[in-house]
Amino acid sequence: MSETLSRDLLDQSATELVAALAARQVSAAELTDQAIARIEARDGPINAVVVRDFDRARTQAKAADAALARGERGALLGLPMTVKESHNVAGLATTWGFEHARNWIAPEDAVGVARLKAAGAVILGKTNVPVSLADWQSVNPIYGRTNNPHDLTRSPGGSSGGGAAAVAAGMVPLEFGSDIGGSIRVPAAFCGLFGHKPSYGLVPTRGHAPPGVDGAAIALAVVGPLARTAADLTLALGAVAGPERQDAKAYRLDLPPMQRTGLADYRVLILDTHPAAAVDSEIRAALDGLGSGLARLGAYVTRSSDRLPDLAKAHELYGGMMGVAMSRGGPEPSKATAHEWMGLLDGQEVVRRAWAAFFREIDIVLAPTMGAVAFPHVQMGPETANGLIIDGQPTPYFAQLFWPGIATLANLPATAIPIGQTKSGLPIGAQVIGPYLEDLTTIGFAGLVEREFGGFVPPRL
Repeated sequence: MSETLSRDLLDQSATELVAALAARQVSAAELTDQAIARIEARDGPINAVVVRDFDRARTQAKAADAALARGERGALLGLPMTVKESHNVAGLATTWGFEHARNWIAPEDAVGVARLKAAGAVILGKTNVPVSLADWQSVNPIYGRTNNPHDLTRSPGGSSGGGAAAVAAGMVPLEFGSDIGGSIRVPAAFCGLFGHKPSYGLVPTRGHAPPGVDGAAIALAVVGPLARTAADLTLALGAVAGPERQDAKAYRLDLPPMQRTGLADYRVLILDTHPAAAVDSEIRAALDGLGSGLARLGAYVTRSSDRLPDLAKAHELYGGMMGVAMSRGGPEPSKATAHEWMGLLDGQEVVRRAWAAFFREIDIVLAPTMGAVAFPHVQMGPETANGLIIDGQPTPYFAQLFWPGIATLANLPATAIPIGQTKSGLPIGAQVIGPYLEDLTTIGFAGLVEREFGGFVPPRL
């Protein structure tokens, strides 16, 4: 093992670690043991990796080393990582935080998990979530509360909060999460990471459903990666994207390359205000600073467009669809009729067409992932409906769904990026939204911003 790798092994990116494994500078067994040691040393006060599968991980690592010795290569061969608790992993519990599902054991891997394993990833365990994946905190009656490694008194985000905390704390270089209401993007922002919400349907979601549910894909919901670099998002997306089962007989993945190769070539709309969803002044200042930096480099930066879809109407549609989608598998099913649901789908299609027209004139939208940075833990309930404090003022908690909903309703790709820190040292994040199936453009743009303006800043553990 090289001196550099032995000194800061797990602080390397996933891309760097895969290259080191292929070059035989480190073994998968060594890397796995060091990741396990970090989890055991760091996770106590954070409580991120709540389902640990270390014995099977060591077996996977030995198999990866044997494959590497034979000269085999894989996108993630030998790389230790974690997955969100809501993904089925054969032989492990999948609860979604529901007390009634405490003992439900997944009979097989979710498609995404199976693809990660096929790419050579070593799955160390599963990370914490809120009940029903329905909060921007990560706490449930089975596994307790996950804390933000930047400030243990604050939320790491949700619902992929456990995974974001694990990656930010340096326990693992990569996490596989999910997103319907910002569940990848908000934790990435709160923990200072990169995270990618794929275009809807790009990555199969079979095996990511409430315990015991196995059927059609959930509307709006996607699965995708969190990491400390933009390049790692591309690496992970390549391992899990593409059609499955019978669709793969006729369809092949052929994502278009990123639209433009330099920041100066991009046309960017900054969207940072909305009357119903407040935004912290430090987030707006960071977005404004990024916009000014992009303009100095030659990018076209604007704050308005006549082609921007009706965001208020879109948010109303998003709320209606979310109400149905999030009730699936829970104790209170939605009472929406079939015709009401079809009306929502019709409205969604109108919004999607409007965004397609918009993106003929603009390449990228920059917006908050959420209007607040990582906030202190709160006990959810009717009395805390207005308990989110932004710029000293109480604001409706779930009004913040507006920001992730921009991309979610229209099935668009959105990449979360770190863009600075508050005066108190908390991460500030934004989301890069692009045209449908232009996932490599939003991730690529994130990588260009990372290179030019900086990226992940580790917490002071």
